Amino acid sequence: MGYKSLRDCVKDLERNHMLVRVVEPVDPNLEIADIQFKVNEAGGPALLFENIKGSPFQAVSNIYGTNARIEYIFRHTLDKVKKVVSMKKDPTLALRNPLEGLKAGLAAWRGLPRRSRWNRASRYGITRIDQLPLIKSWPMDGGAFITLPQVCTLPPDERNIMKSNLGMYRIQMNGNDYIFNEEVGMHYQIHRGIGVHHQAYNNSAMPFKASIFVGGPPSNALSAIMPLPEGLSELTFAGMLNGRRFRYDWEEDCVIACEADFVITGTILKDTKKPEGPFGDHLGYYSLEHPFPVMKVDKVYHRRNPLWHFTAVGRPPQEDSGFGYLIHQIVAPLTPEEFPGLVELHAVDAAGVHPLLLAIGKERYMPFREKQPEEILTIANHILGSGQTSLAKYVIIAAQDEYAGLNTHNIPSFLQHVLERVDWRRDLHFQTKTTIDTLDYSGDGWNSGSKVVIAARGDRIRSLATQLPPQFILTDAFKAPKLVLPGIVAMEYNGLNEHFIEQIGKLATFLKNQALKSVPLLIVVDDSQFVAETLNNFLWVTFTRSNPASDIYGVDSWTIQKHWGCNGSLIIDARKKPHHAPELERLYNVDRFFKKGGSLHGIL
Repeated sequence: MGYKSLRDCVKDLERNHMLVRVVEPVDPNLEIADIQFKVNEAGGPALLFENIKGSPFQAVSNIYGTNARIEYIFRHTLDKVKKVVSMKKDPTLALRNPLEGLKAGLAAWRGLPRRSRWNRASRYGITRIDQLPLIKSWPMDGGAFITLPQVCTLPPDERNIMKSNLGMYRIQMNGNDYIFNEEVGMHYQIHRGIGVHHQAYNNSAMPFKASIFVGGPPSNALSAIMPLPEGLSELTFAGMLNGRRFRYDWEEDCVIACEADFVITGTILKDTKKPEGPFGDHLGYYSLEHPFPVMKVDKVYHRRNPLWHFTAVGRPPQEDSGFGYLIHQIVAPLTPEEFPGLVELHAVDAAGVHPLLLAIGKERYMPFREKQPEEILTIANHILGSGQTSLAKYVIIAAQDEYAGLNTHNIPSFLQHVLERVDWRRDLHFQTKTTIDTLDYSGDGWNSGSKVVIAARGDRIRSLATQLPPQFILTDAFKAPKLVLPGIVAMEYNGLNEHFIEQIGKLATFLKNQALKSVPLLIVVDDSQFVAETLNNFLWVTFTRSNPASDIYGVDSWTIQKHWGCNGSLIIDARKKPHHAPELERLYNVDRFFKKGGSLHGIL
């Protein structure tokens, strides 16, 4: 049997020494997020904050902070959920193993949402937005945000709960032009499930009713971000993952999650938008202020002794990195079904997830031809045309061929395999003037930029430098070269920004005469020492600060029949640009909690 509430989960974690209580008064303005960041970075326990200034409610964070803790929370159900997903991928598995098929079928049936007309647990009391823990994570944030909301909507005239959409879209509770206690901001795009509902209500006379759940069993928040197979609802998934059916009821056309800790009901204003943000986001920068929909608040309910469930978002890895781990565990079997020929796909968390995808695909076309990327290009185009993966900027894909040990999660090894084989004259494929993630400001406009596929196949054509080549000499405008990984060198630009294109052209001409075959990739950065220090620094800087079409250059480059390539090294300009969003910077001021006598002494 699963958890009946978030409080049940917290008690379980505490009994097993996976949670620590913070008893001191904590300021929700920056301080509570600082504690969360520091503990999560150290791989520490879940946190229960008992005394939050300005609020009568307790709060909990970091329950998903480690993969081991996620596996513990869902220890009784994770394997069953995987079986259900596998059965959806290949129904013949049930015929080959009827007992396992029966178990999977029972797990799916037991996960179906259940209406509980008399269950008023989540409506024990009524409060206001200003009484909630108004947690602000970053100094420039536009206000306090709900960071783990579960937003539930249905299409017009629909009461079938299986047609509902449960999504995680950040909610701004105060600040900007919102009428405090009466309005909240809702950050979502039209292509999301809720966006489809919004468009349907625009064509209807009905009010757009919505509910925001906070807390409840830990499976509920995860279900709101899970990319599920067709025909499997988020509420069913939540029930399966929790091992207990999702209880719900109705109130004035709003869905009520009976086991949530808080339920905010209201009406999304169909033709109204207000500025939302800035917000310190998961790419490691602020997403800036932009117009987004507004919800008129009706009621704010809470259960008895509720817990405000939150996380703090910033440069990865953070607590929400655990979501990616669980998603991979559950939906990996579906990858070949959704992308035929795809062996493995890795959205790189350290690069902000969407900017960089690493992939391995099969090559089954024309086996007697010379080895070159063919089917993997088809796979890459499929990736860029599908759902969440369409937000990627860089897709680096390799052919599996005979390399059975190739693994996208061993990033240094995967990049070495690609760089040993890639042919910059043939293997670069750009998409220009297209859409990118709205949170990514590296492009030439909001939600506007470019993409590139780097497809590598064939025998090794070069050995990679494992130390800076002695003949590696730069022009005066560039300095401080550092070897980041085999074959990859970072360097700094030492000149005026308006002269950069001129200077990069001079550098490319200068390097044309050097024997740099062993260094196929050069990165121009603001701080080469920082980039070379860790793999995560390299991935974050390179792929969040560059827009492929405008920031990729090459030594001895050319364009033939609209195809761009280069005979020498590829150069990526990954410097901060004037149009980029500000980087998240934090000055921790929470040492007293970790000193002797503090609640968190000795946990790091």
